Amino acid sequence: MEKAARLVFIPGPGVGHLGSTIQFANLLLERHHHIWITLLVIKLPSDTTTAAYTHSLNSHRLQLVNLPETPSDAPAIPMTLIELQKPNVKEAVSNLSPTPPLAAFVVDMFCTSMIDVAKEFHVPSLVFFTSGLAFLGLILHLHTLKEEENAEFTEPDAEWVIPSFAKPVPIRNFPSIVLWKEWEEFFVAYGRGLKKANGFIVNSFEELESHAAHSFLDGPQLVFAVGPILNPKPKLHPDAPADNADIFDWLDNQPPSSVVFMCFGSMGSFGEDQVREIARALENSGARFLWSLRKPPPKGSFFIPPSDYAPSELPSILPAGFLDRTAGIGKVIGWAPQAQILAHRATGGFVSHCGWNSTLESIHFGVPIATWPLYAEQQTNAFLLVRELEIASEISLDYRGESKNETPSVLSAEQIENGIRNLVEINDEKRKRVVEASENSRKTLLEGGCSYSSFGRLIDYVMNQV
Repeated sequence: MEKAARLVFIPGPGVGHLGSTIQFANLLLERHHHIWITLLVIKLPSDTTTAAYTHSLNSHRLQLVNLPETPSDAPAIPMTLIELQKPNVKEAVSNLSPTPPLAAFVVDMFCTSMIDVAKEFHVPSLVFFTSGLAFLGLILHLHTLKEEENAEFTEPDAEWVIPSFAKPVPIRNFPSIVLWKEWEEFFVAYGRGLKKANGFIVNSFEELESHAAHSFLDGPQLVFAVGPILNPKPKLHPDAPADNADIFDWLDNQPPSSVVFMCFGSMGSFGEDQVREIARALENSGARFLWSLRKPPPKGSFFIPPSDYAPSELPSILPAGFLDRTAGIGKVIGWAPQAQILAHRATGGFVSHCGWNSTLESIHFGVPIATWPLYAEQQTNAFLLVRELEIASEISLDYRGESKNETPSVLSAEQIENGIRNLVEINDEKRKRVVEASENSRKTLLEGGCSYSSFGRLIDYVMNQV
């Protein structure tokens, strides 16, 4: 009888990380019928969407455990919440059936403090890294420079040679956790946490990031690139209308590849000054557009997602008459079912914040991107897409404030319009690279693809632990 193994998955709080973790777990269960997975769910206090993703997920070999919620007076900072969950994780794992035996922990890239718990159970830990290979290499390298040479990353025009990038990376495209002084302590702790892992499971694929993949070959940690892990049927978001029919009815009536889709992820929003510049750019470009416009959370709030505007609020934040003048060619919506819109035949371009999930979806569906990064590692992703892989156009590569409490300066309508025009009028060479990346995205998880092989190596590693 073939031996079996159990994995404990600990996804980070928030739907962005949970969705890809669940999808990866399902792929693993499909690929090997003697792997069992226990998924421990950590909820943020303000989270209202996790339940929609986890409802009725339990199956024969996938067990879902909701960890007790942290006290309401605990700081609403994910790293603190994760630290507070350690005793709950230890208890949940202690209560698991001894058969099949525990083989490893698979922890989210922001849950590396849980590696300490894995060590108590004498099993290895793999970090599920929901960004790309090049970014993982950048973080590990910059952390080494910080720890060993006390490097400072303060000259915005300086460029650094990073092993996982073929081209030198400007400091202004480094992630905010590296640049902002108030995040320095977090960055140092984060890098140390990553380096405690036995290896990484990365949501990317070697055909897309071949230089980065090769840069890890002689490294001290295992790297399994098993992407793209996409959520094929996104669950309904609480802000979504019941069926989104009006969006798809509108798209059905547009010519093929004619619509510029503008969407900035689950946490992206802008102040009114920037919203008006975007509106002017869209109108002046003459492009057909579908714009997911979200209402910012109250000032000073942290980790609270944007919400939708009531229709009656839109005229006061958009230029006078904008909705009437663009009624024939454009549509302003709230929350967007992003993957389905990118998959629609009418969608021809994507103005994106360059979150990694969004980037992988856009590549998969062969929709060219115009980059407008907002936070986290998105400035690094924008550099990767525009300069390194040359598959995207640029609205901005380095849009951000000087600190987490500072609003970035407003991008002009002219700069945005120029980016939209470059997206619509994409040159043949770039379009060819976009098509090639899309084809590779569809093939890599099939037999003969790099991610298929990487999955096999990961399964061998897991099964060798029991």
